[in-house]
Amino acid sequence: MCLTCRKTLIELVSADQGLLRSGVQLRPVFTKQPGSVVFPLQPGENRREVVFSCEAQGHPPPIYRWKLNDSFILPRPGSRYSLMGGNLHISHLNKEEDVGIYQCLASNSFGTIVSREASLHVASDAKMILGRESIRDLENFKTQKRSPVRVREGQGVVLLCGPPPHSGELTFTWIFNEYPSFVIQNTRRFVSQKTGNLYIAKVEPSDVGNYTCVVTNTVTKSSVQGPPTPLVLRVDGFELKEFPSDIRDINSIFLFATPGVMGEYEPKIEVQFPEVVPVAKSSTVKLECFALGNPVPTISWRRVDGASFGRKVDINKASGVLEIPYFQQEDAGIYECVAENSRGRNSVKGKLSFYAAPHLTEKPQDIQKTIDDTLVWECKASAKPKPSYRWLKNGEPLDPMEQDRVQVNNGVLTITSLNLADIGMYQCVAENKHGRIFTNAELRVIAIAPDFSQNLLKAQTLARQSGDVLIECKPRMSPRGVISWRKGKEALRESHRVTVMDSGSLRISNVSKMDAGLYTCVARNQFGVASSAGSLLVKEPTVITSPAGHLDVTVGESIVLPCQVSHDPTLDLKFTWFFNEQLLHFGSHGDYFEKVGGRSSGDIMIRNIKLRHAGKYTCAVQTKVDSVSIATDVVVRGPPGPPVDCHVTEKTETTASLSWGPGMDHHSPILSYTIQARTPFSLGWQAVTTVPELLGGKQLSATVIDLSPWVEYEFRVLATNTIGTGEPSKPSKKARTKEMLIPLSHLIPPQPVPEELQSGPGFGYVVAFRPLGAQGWMQAAVTSPDASRYVFKNESIPPFSPYQVKVGVYNNKGEGPFSPVTTIYSAEEEPSRAPGRLRARSVSASEVEVTWKPLAWNNNRRRILGYELQYWGEREKQDTASVIRTVGNKTSVLIRDLEGSTTYYMSLRAYNSAGVGPQSSIVNVTTKKPPPSQAPVKIMWNTSNSKVILRWDQVHALENESEVTGYKVMYSQDKHGLPSVVETNTTSLELSLPVNQDYVIQIKPFSEGGEGSSSRQITIPKISGSIATGAAPQSSACPLVNLAALILTARTECKYNVQQRHSTKQWKAAEQKT
Repeated sequence: MCLTCRKTLIELVSADQGLLRSGVQLRPVFTKQPGSVVFPLQPGENRREVVFSCEAQGHPPPIYRWKLNDSFILPRPGSRYSLMGGNLHISHLNKEEDVGIYQCLASNSFGTIVSREASLHVASDAKMILGRESIRDLENFKTQKRSPVRVREGQGVVLLCGPPPHSGELTFTWIFNEYPSFVIQNTRRFVSQKTGNLYIAKVEPSDVGNYTCVVTNTVTKSSVQGPPTPLVLRVDGFELKEFPSDIRDINSIFLFATPGVMGEYEPKIEVQFPEVVPVAKSSTVKLECFALGNPVPTISWRRVDGASFGRKVDINKASGVLEIPYFQQEDAGIYECVAENSRGRNSVKGKLSFYAAPHLTEKPQDIQKTIDDTLVWECKASAKPKPSYRWLKNGEPLDPMEQDRVQVNNGVLTITSLNLADIGMYQCVAENKHGRIFTNAELRVIAIAPDFSQNLLKAQTLARQSGDVLIECKPRMSPRGVISWRKGKEALRESHRVTVMDSGSLRISNVSKMDAGLYTCVARNQFGVASSAGSLLVKEPTVITSPAGHLDVTVGESIVLPCQVSHDPTLDLKFTWFFNEQLLHFGSHGDYFEKVGGRSSGDIMIRNIKLRHAGKYTCAVQTKVDSVSIATDVVVRGPPGPPVDCHVTEKTETTASLSWGPGMDHHSPILSYTIQARTPFSLGWQAVTTVPELLGGKQLSATVIDLSPWVEYEFRVLATNTIGTGEPSKPSKKARTKEMLIPLSHLIPPQPVPEELQSGPGFGYVVAFRPLGAQGWMQAAVTSPDASRYVFKNESIPPFSPYQVKVGVYNNKGEGPFSPVTTIYSAEEEPSRAPGRLRARSVSASEVEVTWKPLAWNNNRRRILGYELQYWGEREKQDTASVIRTVGNKTSVLIRDLEGSTTYYMSLRAYNSAGVGPQSSIVNVTTKKPPPSQAPVKIMWNTSNSKVILRWDQVHALENESEVTGYKVMYSQDKHGLPSVVETNTTSLELSLPVNQDYVIQIKPFSEGGEGSSSRQITIPKISGSIATGAAPQSSACPLVNLAALILTARTECKYNVQQRHSTKQWKAAEQKT
């Protein structure tokens, strides 16, 4: 190749790469393609214009051309065709010359692409009914008079619309007598949208009148009416003839009747669909079916293959239309229309065949190849029938002269030995008789000198001693050239260890230290030479020094799994652990797994090991040059798993026989079993007595004894080995022991007998009673086992009369024992008098004392069990009053937790078991003012020998508080003793206390309203043999700490931080005592 050609090719590739990197789209790509047009055209009109759109992007900007029916359109000045951008404008539309298939071609320096096909149809106004029909045909349809149609009542008739020849779609309606009275379709009348005819299955007198066919153009929406056709009932005896349905008389009217037969006749299907109806994918198909007959036939539809209709299928029985929207392959098949009445049955069948225009499922993509390479492009489409494929290059068929190099096989385009002439835009065209589809792709063929700029050799390649290494060499060049290698400055020769791969990469096997060095890859083709170099470093192999092993541990123990290695010191290690072939994520298993190894160790610890941790552990060690692994099997011994299949095999009144299967022994033999039971009456599972008493590890059955009769039991079994007792088995199915007579050992308590002691069904009670001192017993049966009382009514029984009572039991097996005899009393009467002399006295701001005169405690008809006191505030109602009840003959009560300076109201009544008596008179009392809320402040103290002198500021009560009447001083001689309390009515106090101990002191005021707020607790530290003074702090920088300043006679200053630790409970106890 000449140097000039080579330079041009390299510059072209370089320019292309620059544009690609800048993001500019080079090849032409359609952004808008033409669509089919149905254009309305009035008679004699030739000034209308049609525009087909076409727009493409590309760089350089594309130029546009158009084809009509595969011939190029040549727009010239003054012609009817013009281009504005890519859009084709057609002026003075000519139906004969312009109707056809249009395609847009967009081209730039990278090739040409062809748009999809677009058709142009010209539609006339409804005044010409869309076709080439003559004015005479139209005028005949509109004006030719139609003769009356005479038909007998009960016969069928078809009125033909008979529009003149046309193209395009029409819709049909019929006017009855005059506009806007249109014929309503139902089971008796039908308008076919295929023929336009009106069908009346059975004529009735109400059908007499004039009928007019109205034809509407679906494109122009214009309508035209034919002449009216009169329908008349025959009253003579003329016999109607049946005319063939394919004959049209001058009036476009056909009459149908049963020849020579009057009255009823079987259905005759007059509207039917073709034997084969091709239906496009996703389109909507409508099948029409209508029959004449007397009585009026009913129309039904079915699929011959028996398949049911889907929800989307619309069957309009009233109008005889079957509609299938969004038609798919599964909708294809044979459909049958059945018309039937009482005289007979007729049917027609037709096949709906599915077809689909091509739809691309695999498209070729833009590709860049090197010279002499091979191109394979696949193009696939789904269609029915199957599509055929052809390929275009720059809008033209492929060159047949290149068949030995360019081949198309079932949509697959193959081009071998690519050259620069193959560059261009390619289009795959998939087509069948229902349509065709285009897809575009660009082919670029490049020719460049070797270039390592994008794929330099690695600066350093690491290899393990005795291992294999691959040094990749991937220069960019076209066509493919020759690759050679150098080590240092010497050419590298191939051997059994050193191989240059077909790809150009270098492979070295069984690497040794001698292989380390600088390697250079050299690439050559007809356009130039280039090279790239990198170093090979040989490293020591990584070896795991810990042996593979087997560990046997017990649940709860902690173990270390070792993973020690020796390795090249210049390489970093990465340790990864796997548990049963799954990556072990530390931290996601709780605190069980922990890494404990150092830099060259991957040891892990398993803490508090569980049964689920048994399995295979693999330590994988990885460096930049190699990886090794070691596995350790861990067996975990633990308590047995739950026994299986626990079930009851036999039961009696007090025993149950059980059997079970052994569970997992978890690597430690089972030594014994334990059986537990529960009933609806027990608190959880309870151990039971068995025979044999001790159940060994081989024992898989036992008998449970000492059970209660007629009780529903569940059983479970637990296994034990040397490690411990395992989880219990699943509970057995519930089993009820057999019934028996209630044993005498079951004493009758003063409450209902529990179900577990009833010993069988039919349980009840026998209540025996008699007046105290009488001889005979009266008895009554109580059949409810849940009953807890029996009421004996006798109006003659005086109140509070003593009776002797005993209760017995029975079940279906017989009677049981009676309870011991006890004495009870008949009902008493509620108190009849109210307590007297109710008094209330305010004790403090929160307490009131209430007293009263008691009633007589007992008489023959009633008792006094206690008193019920109600109290409520002045802003409350008696309905919401608080209640205090006393027990016995108490005559006073202290009400606490009241509000200060508040008026309260009280009432009192007596009560007994029959209820409460009458209410006393209501009294009121006002609580005292609240005590002072201010705590004592400025507390000063000093000590001298065995005395402690305290002083503080007077506390002044607020206006709504009661005046201070004194102070309480509480002190404790040690930190754990009970505080002592001293009262004073002054603001100072002298205490005779030993000074060799710590003291905690607190001061609070009191008044007639109660005790006020306490001062802070202050601590006086022990000062043996010294005189000290101090002051309680007004505030503290931190909680629970007091600062006290002490001045010693030895002229030494000390400052103490004393932590307050005194028991608050002891202080409160002291206050209550005071």
